Amino acid sequence: MQGRELELEVTNVAHGGISVARHDGRVVFVSDAIPGETVIARVTEDSKKSFWRAETLSVVEPSEFRQPHIWSAASIDRAPENRAGGAEFGHIRIAHQRELKRQVLVDSLKRMAGIESDVIVEALPGNEDGTGWRTRVRLQVDDRGRPGPFAARSHRVIDVDDLPLATDGVESAAPLGETFPGEEHIDVLEPSTGGARLIIGRQKPMTIRERVGDRDFQLSDGGFWQVHRYAAETLTAAVQDAIDEALFDPRASNLDLYGGVGLLAAAVGDRFGGTTRITTVESDSAATEYAGENLAEWVGAAAVTARVERWVTSLAATAGPGERARLRAATVVLDPPRAGAGKEVVSAIAALEPAQLIYVACDPVALSRDVALLAERGYDLAQLRAFDLFPNTHHVEAVARLVRS
Repeated sequence: MQGRELELEVTNVAHGGISVARHDGRVVFVSDAIPGETVIARVTEDSKKSFWRAETLSVVEPSEFRQPHIWSAASIDRAPENRAGGAEFGHIRIAHQRELKRQVLVDSLKRMAGIESDVIVEALPGNEDGTGWRTRVRLQVDDRGRPGPFAARSHRVIDVDDLPLATDGVESAAPLGETFPGEEHIDVLEPSTGGARLIIGRQKPMTIRERVGDRDFQLSDGGFWQVHRYAAETLTAAVQDAIDEALFDPRASNLDLYGGVGLLAAAVGDRFGGTTRITTVESDSAATEYAGENLAEWVGAAAVTARVERWVTSLAATAGPGERARLRAATVVLDPPRAGAGKEVVSAIAALEPAQLIYVACDPVALSRDVALLAERGYDLAQLRAFDLFPNTHHVEAVARLVRS
């Protein structure tokens, strides 16, 4: 069946930026389509008994929500193998993109955690069409030395002449059309202070500053920072709002897990004052060093370099009675990578019995799985918000509060 062209009626959206259709009772996951459309698609994978994968070649009956792709390099007018990746929802009107993301989040919670939710996906400030927000872009370099994005679902580098999701500074600095023989990739970034810059190959890291509200954060130019130009500000406010003040104790052993350079630990400290005790845990030693500097004004703040799963498991196993009491009163903020916290970390956190958890998630399926695991361990979902931190892609960010039953 691989390579066969099918006419498919697309019925709904699935996680990962793809839509769902059926052919002779078999599920077919289709890229570049919209629920409600009829498309001609080519089968690209038929190795699974339960489903196939296909890519849209043309649209027979378009959705009312289809628009010309915001990035011509990713347009359906191109052959699938020549479509730039990274803007897989760019053919969908922005409001409907958010509705589809909402559906994925709501469906994941219902299916995996048995939770009915009426959450909406909130827009961030910026261009109404969801362009001009990326402050960081990685360009891959092909065997001719030319930089560009990978093709969708491929490691083939595509020549492009624009980067519409990027900020003006990033797009202007991006060396499109130049050559970099022998390099694997080039990073282009525009911090909120200091202007745009390139990181080429194994270039020596440099310290940059990101400004969030009235606060500056130091970090390495190659280190992690939220990509959307308003994301750090949005998540700071969302975490502050999510914390139930009645459950917060500034003298407790509050934790910030997967803490990076201390953005969310600072959000907690800024809301609850200089007496706040909080320990941020991060596996990247360079990030932890910066976190120590960024959190220096809080006497009760500490930055620890450790793998979160090992550190929390050890804490759960070794905490004495006094520390146990401070942990039971604690607020735990966690912002894990896309794979989520997982069973080991969830079990260790639950064993500490903190008063509340503030879970920042960039993957709705991983979040829903972890919410289900936490429910089994005595924590209920008390609040959920979602944010469109990645317009014109399928990604969505969520901030959840969970409390002891």
